Amino acid sequence: MTATVPTVLKSYDKLLIGGRWTEPSSDKVIEVVSPITEELLATVPEAQTEDIDKAVAAARKAFDEGPWPRMTAAERAVYLTRIGEEVAKRFDAMAEAFTAEIGAPAAASTAFHNNAIKMWGDASTLYQRFDFEEEREWEGGHGTLVREPVGVVATIIPWNGPVATASLKIGPALAAGCTVVLKPAPEGPVSTMMLAEAIEAAGLPEGVVSLLPGGREVGEHLVSHPGVDKVAFTGSTAAGRRIMSLCADRIARVTLELGGKSAGIIADDISLDEVFPGLAFAGIGHSGQVCAAITRVLVPRERQDEVVETMKAIFESVSIGDPRDDSVLLGPLAAERQRTRVLDYIEIGKAEGARLVTGGGRPAGLDKGWYVEPTLFADVTPDMRIAQEEIFGPVVVVMPFDSIDEAIDIANGTDYGLSGAVFAKDTALAESVARRVRTGQISINGWDMCVTQPFGGYKQSGLGREGNVEGLSAYLETKLIQKAV
Repeated sequence: MTATVPTVLKSYDKLLIGGRWTEPSSDKVIEVVSPITEELLATVPEAQTEDIDKAVAAARKAFDEGPWPRMTAAERAVYLTRIGEEVAKRFDAMAEAFTAEIGAPAAASTAFHNNAIKMWGDASTLYQRFDFEEEREWEGGHGTLVREPVGVVATIIPWNGPVATASLKIGPALAAGCTVVLKPAPEGPVSTMMLAEAIEAAGLPEGVVSLLPGGREVGEHLVSHPGVDKVAFTGSTAAGRRIMSLCADRIARVTLELGGKSAGIIADDISLDEVFPGLAFAGIGHSGQVCAAITRVLVPRERQDEVVETMKAIFESVSIGDPRDDSVLLGPLAAERQRTRVLDYIEIGKAEGARLVTGGGRPAGLDKGWYVEPTLFADVTPDMRIAQEEIFGPVVVVMPFDSIDEAIDIANGTDYGLSGAVFAKDTALAESVARRVRTGQISINGWDMCVTQPFGGYKQSGLGREGNVEGLSAYLETKLIQKAV
């Protein structure tokens, strides 16, 4: 990719409803604006409630009457393999579209879409390591435990990694035998429309999958729809609370993957050469627009200055600019409102008394686009908002501790519990810390998100798990068939 030639994206004029390209119910469109140049890139139809109703009706009919939930798991796996193959065929186009419409650097976009292919591959093999039925015996009786698809699933995904996030949800749902209505965010819809093309090309039975980009109103309509049995949502904790309240009205099943404020704990026995630059990029990669980002760095008090200077040097050396240029490591934020939110939090941090070490504004020489410099705060206390609230931007705080127990208390001292990391030469200490931090996943001497393993959070970071057999289980109901002795 080159930074001098604008990326031209394909516009769409139809929605995927019931696996078929269908005229939308209105002429309203989503304008896809470049976060790099602020120019119009493409348009896609904006789904309305009437379109959602059609999609749910198609999914309901496909589940209640169609072949999909009645196939064997092995038969369904053939289709999932095909979807993965179709995604792979569109890999370059999807990655380029994601970079253009969201601003992800080329390397990040490549990683996201490689992950999507892995997810479809994993979903296609789930049935080989999962028992959908098992015989049970107990005193005075016996029976069969049957795990059945939950039904019609509404999936709502954010903009920061839409194809990968959609794949993580749709793959296990389809493997379970469910039918799916997917609503992507209005930001960055082009790459998900390419996913719709891949799904359509795989030839699933009619009604099994619909994909309709839209805003909050149609999302709430979908979540509240009486034809939907289960909701799988990824997004902010605030939006997750709203989704959960809507599901509670009719006791709909729900999985929530929400926000994070994850901590990386550095022990006193490890060289910083073994910690950085990896830990720094765990906080600012994809401009910090990752729910599992490590945005709090906890350090022994006597090492605080050393860590701050190391991170300052890294942040100030990061190449920032047009993410279509392969040499660029940090692109813009995805939307103007997101940039405003991040800048507001930077001002909050300064007002709270935190020390702005570096960053905090627009990078020099970038007059257009929604850019924010990598930003580092020091002298941060646990009660500050920048230490408690998810910012979703390239902002990292350094916080000192006087004992490992205090570090764990600080790490656990937010409403979140999604990710984390601990760096220590003493492996026994590292594992002890990892077990005491209340989070859905934590890395030792590194930071990674393994996309084929269960992912989810504690506390207000969500409910349930996605990925692997744990993710498959989220789309199943359990029935006991008791048999007379």
